Formats: sequence, structure tokens, C-alpha cells
Amino acid sequence: MADSPSSGSPVPPGSRLRTAVEAVGEAVLAVGRRGAATVRFAGEMTVVLGETARWIARSLLRPGVRFRRDALAAQMVRVGVRSIGIVALVQVFIGIILVLQLAPTLESYGQIEQVATVVAIATVRELGPLITAIVLSGFAGASIAAEIGAMKETEEIKALRAHALSPYHFLIMPRFLATVIMLGGLAVIADVVGVFGGFMTSWLVLDIPPQTYLDITQAALDPTDYLTGLFKAGVFGVLIALIACCEGLNVTGGAEGVGLATTSTVVKSIVALIGVDAVFTTVFYVLGI
Repeated sequence: MADSPSSGSPVPPGSRLRTAVEAVGEAVLAVGRRGAATVRFAGEMTVVLGETARWIARSLLRPGVRFRRDALAAQMVRVGVRSIGIVALVQVFIGIILVLQLAPTLESYGQIEQVATVVAIATVRELGPLITAIVLSGFAGASIAAEIGAMKETEEIKALRAHALSPYHFLIMPRFLATVIMLGGLAVIADVVGVFGGFMTSWLVLDIPPQTYLDITQAALDPTDYLTGLFKAGVFGVLIALIACCEGLNVTGGAEGVGLATTSTVVKSIVALIGVDAVFTTVFYVLGI
């Protein structure tokens, strides 16, 4: 009787080599498919950005096209105003953590007061806009993706197009502008609250005089710090809005598809935000900004 495959006979070397080659091939194909999907999604984001910019220009320059200020105001309240509490709470904690983590090291060098410098620069240039954007990607980005995805699944977007109405004008533009504008405003609030959290911790825990902390903070910051932080906030707002809108427009599969789009929006937004922030930080460092 011939040995069965499970009889413990050794696997021929050729079979092991073929299996290894197939595994490598599958891995290469998976990477290729992922890369193609990333390029395709970037192209979709470019299309959405172009269409949104076109409708913004038409709304501002052509008298016959409504700017839809009411929709913009409603989205600004939903995206920005309702996010103030959570952004402020997170940023206060960030300020407290920075002070308590930096204090032992700075104290060993006799420079405990310089904790104000580090907190101010780190908050205004990096943590203010970045943490705010991450919070907003979960608070507003997922909501935008879910709304647009639900509209697509219920064929509301198709109905708009059937009536010769652009979804970019009625749905995308107000959400895009609200996210970009309010992220800049929230970043300013985050800067103030983060510095305040560091100030209170330094005063109450480290016994740094309030006036000393404020003087050092004012001396540490210059207009470039504020401008770079606001620039990052604006770019982060564009990224969150584009990713959320693209994910919403690509929803398929009913309620399950909407859930997947919201999850994908948050994941892609966080990865994109941190990656872009790393690029900006590198460029600013090389340029000495």
C-alpha cells in the first residue's frame, strides 16, 4: 500500500521551495494591492478637493450660486462648538502630564522654571494642533463619514444628482469648510488651555511663581510658533474632511458598510495626521522655522 501524505514521509525540497516562493508572491501581491488602493484613495481625495474648491469659488464669485451659510453655521456648531469641552479637557491633561514628566529632569539641572518654555513650545507648535486634530477625527470625522454614507445608502445623493444638484455643493462643501475653520479655532483654544494646565500645575505642585511662569512663557514664544501651529491645524482640517467625505461617498453594504467607513475614517485620519505632522516638523527643522 502506498504511503499516504499524512504517513510522516519527508516533504521533498522542491515542495518546500515552491511553498516559500508562493508565500513571497502572495506577500508581494498583497503589498501591491494595498499600494494600489492607497493611490486610488489619494486620487479620490484629490477629486473631492478639486470639486469642493470649485464650488467654494463658484459660491463666492457667482451671484446665482448660494453659499449656504446656514448649512455652514450648523456644521460649525456640530463639528467645532460641541467639541470644545472634550478638546479642552484632553489638552489640560496634556499640560499637566508635560509638567510632571519634565520636572524631575529639569530640577536635576537647576532649571525647573524652564518647564514653562518646554510646555509653551510643545503645545503651540505640536501638541495643540495635533491632539486637537486626533480628537476631532474621532468626534467629527467619523460622524461626517457616517452621515454621508447613510445618505448614499438611502439614495439621497442619487436623488440630488437626479435633480441636477451637486452633492459637493450641498453636502461636502459645508462640512469641509466647517472642519477646516473650526479646527483652527479649536487649536487656539487647545493652546491656551494646555498652557493653562501647565501653569496651574507648576504653581500648585512645583511652587513656581505665577509671574515667573508667565514671563518665561511669553519670552519663549514668537509669532513663528503661532503661525506654524495654525498652518498645521488648517492642513489637518483639510485631511480629516477629505478622508471622512471620501469614506462616506465610498460606502457600500448598508449599515455594515457605514460602520466600516467610520472606523476606516478614524484610522486613516490618525495615520495621515501623524505622518503629515512628521513631514512638516522635519521641513520646519531643516528650514530653521
